Amino acid sequence: MISRRRFITGAFAIAGGGSALTTLAACSGGSSATSSSMSTELQIVQRFPQVLVPGNVRIPVSLANNNGLLSMDSGTELPATLTANIVNAETGEIVVGPITAKRHDKGLSIPYYPFRADIDEVGIFSIVIDGGPTDGAGIQIMDPSQISIPLVGSALPPFDTPTVDNNRGVNPICTYLPAACSLHNITLTDALALGKPIAYLVGTPAHCSTGTCSPALEALLQVSEKLGDSMTFIHAEIYTDDTATVVAPAVEALNMTYEPALFITDAQGIVVERLDAVFDADEINEVLVTLGLQ
Repeated sequence: MISRRRFITGAFAIAGGGSALTTLAACSGGSSATSSSMSTELQIVQRFPQVLVPGNVRIPVSLANNNGLLSMDSGTELPATLTANIVNAETGEIVVGPITAKRHDKGLSIPYYPFRADIDEVGIFSIVIDGGPTDGAGIQIMDPSQISIPLVGSALPPFDTPTVDNNRGVNPICTYLPAACSLHNITLTDALALGKPIAYLVGTPAHCSTGTCSPALEALLQVSEKLGDSMTFIHAEIYTDDTATVVAPAVEALNMTYEPALFITDAQGIVVERLDAVFDADEINEVLVTLGLQ
């Protein structure tokens, strides 16, 4: 177990993984946590945007030090699992816990720990890691009426995403290297009419300042190769061109303020899961197994 003195609290440091544009403010590339003794301490770094609502909440975190997020080859031994409690920030009461999260690092240079918790009320909470400080790292659970992005249980709205045959003003339609990925052959609108589950990724491999979008796309490609035609897989970029200055219509259609995000629907087009900010192929597969989609 990592000792308490080795942890300090992160402050909404990396809530997402891509563009530095203020229009996608959750995709910041740096850490805002500060400490006079940070050089020998570890931080809890939040890897989730503040669009959480009551229900089953996904809370991915990473670890960092004074030099930034810790990678697998940073020289710091990272634990295989972390254990935590969810605490009401006002009362100090433990509302969920203890809960554990395994380290995920498949295809990622920066590993993360995706905690899951059932939080039923709107409010301010903290995730307190064993070995960390008692104040933990902040979590805001919001009223669903204040969130415009599609939530679990809602219908994924149809949208004519750019395809190989029609880029719809987005060029390039895919910034994945060395060549565009294979997930641009059908629009989201047409996919919703097929009556099959959908995995819809919105993210930009080329303009992702914290390096999560390209691994996210690679993870989705791995899963798509495994599942074939049993699901429909779609990718949409977040900018209209390589200048990365104009947000693409796909982002506006979902009212997104961060990226990447992976929307998984059932055969009726209802969102059954949404993975935000950071995820790997292992977690996508775990979600699909849990949902009975593979």
